[in-house]
Amino acid sequence: MTGTHRGPDLSGRRAVVTGAASGIGEAVATRLAGLGAHVVVCDIDAGGAARTAERIGGEALVVDLSRTADLADLTLEADILVNNAGVQHVAPVEGFEPERFAFMLRLMLEAPFLLSRAALPRMYERGWGRIVHISSVHGLRASPYKSAYVSAKHGLVGLSKVIALEGAAKGVTSNCVCPGYVRTPLVEKQLADQAAVHGLSPDQVVSDVLLARSALKRLIEPDEVAGAVAFLCSPEAVSVTGTELTLDGGWSAS
Repeated sequence: MTGTHRGPDLSGRRAVVTGAASGIGEAVATRLAGLGAHVVVCDIDAGGAARTAERIGGEALVVDLSRTADLADLTLEADILVNNAGVQHVAPVEGFEPERFAFMLRLMLEAPFLLSRAALPRMYERGWGRIVHISSVHGLRASPYKSAYVSAKHGLVGLSKVIALEGAAKGVTSNCVCPGYVRTPLVEKQLADQAAVHGLSPDQVVSDVLLARSALKRLIEPDEVAGAVAFLCSPEAVSVTGTELTLDGGWSAS
C-alpha cells in the first residue's frame, strides 16, 4: 500500500471505483484507501483489478459495465461511488459506427446511472453518500471527431445535477470532476503516435496539439484528479453538490 495523504478520515466507508485497474481510477482508489476507505476496485481487466486491490488492501470486482442489462437489478453497497470507467474513439460523425457510439454511451452514461440507482437507496438509509462522476472538459466543451465521448460526458454532467437535487435532503451529494488531458497510459500512447505522425517531439505534441487550447501547457497527473475526488468526500465539501470541479489548465476560461 502506498503512503497516505492528508485529507478526510474515510475509515469505515466503503468506496466503489470503476475503471480502477489503471490510470485515473487507480489513483482515486489508492487515494481513498490511503484515507481509510475500504475500496472495491471495479474493472473489466481482471488482472489489473486484482493487482490494484492487493496493493491497496481492497477487493476486486470484475465486471463489464457495457453489459448494462446485467446491472438493471443490482444492489450496490457503497458510501462512495466514483464513476470513472471510460474509453475514447475518434471518428467523424458520418463515419462513426453506430454500435461503437451506443457502446460508449452504455459504458459512460447508462452504467453510471444504473450504479448510482443501485447505490442510492442504502446511501439514503444511512443519510450520507458521495457520488463523484469523472466527466471531462469535454463534458463542458466540444471537440471534433469525438461525438460519442462528448455526448456521454455532457450527459454525465446532467445526470449528476439531477442526482444532486434528489439527494440533497437525504445527505447525498453528487458532483463531476472535469479534467483536461491526464497523463494516463491511453494519453501516453497518443503522444507517441502523434509525435510520429506530426514529426514532433512528445513535449511538442503536448503543448502544440493536445494542449493547444489550454493556458497551462502540462498534462494533469492522475493524483491531481484523485485529490479532487478526496476533497468532494471531505467535510469541507458538504455544501458542494450539483457542480463541476474543473481541472483543465484554463481550457474552459477562454
